Formats: sequence, C-alpha cells, structure tokens
Amino acid sequence: MDIQQVKQRFDIIGNTSAFNRAIEVAIQVAPTDLSVLITGESGVGKERFPQIIHNFSHRKHAQYIAVNCGAIPEGTIDSELFGHEKGAFTGAVDKRKGYFEVADKGTIFLDEVGELPLSTQVRLLRVLEAGEFMKVGSSKLEKIDVRIVAATNVNVEEAVKKGKFREDLYYRLNTVPISIPPLRERKEDISILFRKFAADFAEKYRMPVLRLNDAARKELVKYRWPGNIRQLKNVTEQISIIEKNRNIDREELIKYLPIERSSLPVIYKDNSVDEKTFESERDVLYKILFDMKSEVADLKKVVAELMSGDYSVEKSSFTNNIDDRIELIEQDRGHRAQPLGFSSEDLQNAEDTEEFVEESLSIADKEKELIIKALAKYNGKRKLAAKDLGISERTLYRKIKEYKLD
Repeated sequence: MDIQQVKQRFDIIGNTSAFNRAIEVAIQVAPTDLSVLITGESGVGKERFPQIIHNFSHRKHAQYIAVNCGAIPEGTIDSELFGHEKGAFTGAVDKRKGYFEVADKGTIFLDEVGELPLSTQVRLLRVLEAGEFMKVGSSKLEKIDVRIVAATNVNVEEAVKKGKFREDLYYRLNTVPISIPPLRERKEDISILFRKFAADFAEKYRMPVLRLNDAARKELVKYRWPGNIRQLKNVTEQISIIEKNRNIDREELIKYLPIERSSLPVIYKDNSVDEKTFESERDVLYKILFDMKSEVADLKKVVAELMSGDYSVEKSSFTNNIDDRIELIEQDRGHRAQPLGFSSEDLQNAEDTEEFVEESLSIADKEKELIIKALAKYNGKRKLAAKDLGISERTLYRKIKEYKLD
C-alpha cells in the first residue's frame, strides 16, 4: 500500500516532505517487531502513527491498546500496566490483569512515556529486554509477547541528563525513531487542514462552510500554532459556531488567535510540566532577596564603622553611599527611591535598633505554601489548582501526599 492510500485510510492530511517521511518510516517498520519511539510537540497527531504500525503488522488481528501514561496516578500506574494480585494493596479485592497482559500478541501504545516514574521504567525495561513481568504483589515471572510503540513530547535526551529517564530504556525504546514535525514547519498543510476541519464542522452543525479571504489565509499560515493541529481544529470549530458571516476576513480571524507571549527564562529547556514547577519565578525572587540582604548588611557595616569613630570616610561621600544603596534596594523592589539626606546631628545620634528576623527561604516551605493557597482558591478542586500552579494533576497529588495536606 502506498503513502496516499495510508493517508486516506487513517484520515491523515499533509504533503510536506518531513511529514511524508515519518509516514514512510512507520509503514516500513510495521512488519517487524522493533520498538518505536515517536517524538513531537503536543497536538501534532502522534496517536495516528502507532495505529499505522499495528494495522500493517502481523499483529493486526490481536489487541491494540493505547495508554496515556501521564493520566494515570503514580501510585496506581504499575497496577494498571502490569496488573496485581488479590490483597496486593488496600482496595485490591480481586486479581486483575494489566494492559500488557491484555495486549499479549498485540501492540501497546504508551503515550507520554516520559511521564513514567523511574520505578515503572525499570519494569518496562524488563519487558523490552526479556519479555517478562511481575504483577504487583506477586513474585512469579510471567512471559509476554507484545510490541511496544511509545510517544512523548518531552526532550528525552535532556530528561536522561537530568536523571528523570533511564538511559538504557531510552535506547531500547528508540530502536526506530519517528519525529513528527510541528505545524509551523508544515505551512503548506495549514490551509488544507483548515478547509478539512471547516467542512467537517459544517456537516456536523448543518451550516455553510467557512471560507477565508486572501488576507485571512496569509494570517492563518503566518501564525505559529503552538498547539499545532489540535489548536487549529479548535479555532476552526469556534469560528464555525460563533461567526454568522461565513466569509472570514483577517480582522475576524485574528480575534480567535491567542496572542503569543514570551515566557520567563527557565533553568533548562524541558517540555515536562514537572520541571517547570515554580522554578523560574522562585529563582528570580530569591536572587532579588539575597541581593537586598547583602546590600542591607553592607549598609549596616558602614554605619557601624562611622559610629565607632572611624571618620576616614568623609561624611559627604558616606551620604552619597547611603543614597546609592537605598536607591539600589528600592529599584530591586520596583519602586522609585525618595532622596534621603542626613545632618551631622542625625549621623551622631544614629542607632542600629532594628532587629532583623530572617525569613525562611526553604523551597519546600514556599512550594507547600503555594499549593495550600491554590487549593484554597479553588475550594480543594485539584484539577483547577494544578492548572493554576502549572503542574500536572498527578504531580499535585504526589505533593499533597508528601506535605500531608489531605
């Protein structure tokens, strides 16, 4: 079967060379039992490729199971994937098969494999290397014959360097790599995809098909589409439902394109939500606090030397030094400093009577405080709190357990 027939069968749209190459690799590797790692940004359509691989393999008559690893809580993921014995943990009232056992002789697609805990990665590595696994709560090895196709939007090589993904597992999964290009690198496909989605929604909602004028079409192609195909489809559906005018111009289209904003600098580049948790904001805040603390300490030292009778520093230069330091501190706080002046009498009567109590700079304490505030803000709704904090719901669940916030 050629590439055009595959596109028609799996409802795939796109003609760019990099995208066609990804489909060709999927067709070529399908008859083998090699593991495949599919990489690409969120929303590029990675889920279609394991279906191609399964349906063109000798396993096509067996089970095909797709598992979103990022949607399963860390405490239950081993049980979900590998099954458990009766009594293995609280609530395990019966023996249960896992996804791997159900997919025996077939194909299992592990989406967001970069979200797997390290302990689960060890179990998965054993399946890849020896074709065997143990259920949770069991000491008996069980054999399995399953083809693994994995996908992730995480930079796995960076995750390996950070110790968040096992290097040996990465090389076992990455036997055949398939990289899906983002939509911004498939500009000639954007207009075609828009027309396809517009026709689908016109049929679904029984209304005339949307049409773009030339200026709107240029704007559509120029936009970067950070959410890729998923975002383009959502925007098309919004316009289809809301706009009564079926001929869309540039001004109308722009209303539905979110403004692209630059984000704060981060410590390292990683698409995983866990790694972005509080990192950049905390580091900037702590740097300002430490700089302010250093400036105040220097200021106290100069005042102490003056009070002890060390007049080697002229009063005028001292006053200028004070003004400079106060101005720097006020700038760190984001406020304009007010000019300060000191008379001779003020300098002679100056006393350092303020008691400084160091604020706790524990990262764990700050993280716990932010989690408590987010949960209070959304009345304990973890999904909304996790979204506001910029972390996954699973990570929030783990942090709640860690800080005993139940």
